[in-house]
Amino acid sequence: MTTLFPNSVLLIFCKAPVAGQVKTRLQPTLTATQAAAAHRQLTRLTLDRAFQQPLCDVQLYCTPDTNHSFFEQCAKYYPLVLSTQCGSDLGDRMLNAFSDALSQYRHAILIGCDCPSLTVDDLQEALTALQNGQDAVIAPAEDGGYVLIGLNSPQPVLFEGITWGSENVMAETRSRAKYASISLYELARQWDVDTAEDWARYLCS
Repeated sequence: MTTLFPNSVLLIFCKAPVAGQVKTRLQPTLTATQAAAAHRQLTRLTLDRAFQQPLCDVQLYCTPDTNHSFFEQCAKYYPLVLSTQCGSDLGDRMLNAFSDALSQYRHAILIGCDCPSLTVDDLQEALTALQNGQDAVIAPAEDGGYVLIGLNSPQPVLFEGITWGSENVMAETRSRAKYASISLYELARQWDVDTAEDWARYLCS
């Protein structure tokens, strides 16, 4: 398949949709089974947008492994590659994914599967920024984290020792990028689905 960014790859991090193990903060408004269904719905939305235009190669990074039937269904329906997340924490897993990807591609962007505000135009803007020479690109989130990060080379300083899940992730990442003289291009601020209020916002969007 011919893509607009042939030297780039999109990495999508996704958990297996096991009831009681995903989107637990949507409970008790949703049951565990409903929360898992919400996770599947958001993942399909993310994949639909990833393939809305032929931007670049796509890899679905799965946890705990690639064996869940949902992942197998995704690989049958979408032209993507399944990979397994490896590492002791989120930063370690992201850095490992970038290291693997950037040994094969010049540019890589990484997203989760629960950000309905992120559009194909945002993905294209991120890839363009990297192609134009920015060291890194990032999309801040309303909760103080971020929903997309892209790199042209692995940058351990952006991933090691970060307090993941806190409201200071974005601020700390900006500070580290400045300290390490990493040029950081920022996209528009986004929102993701973590809480029951976020889920209601998504349903009304």
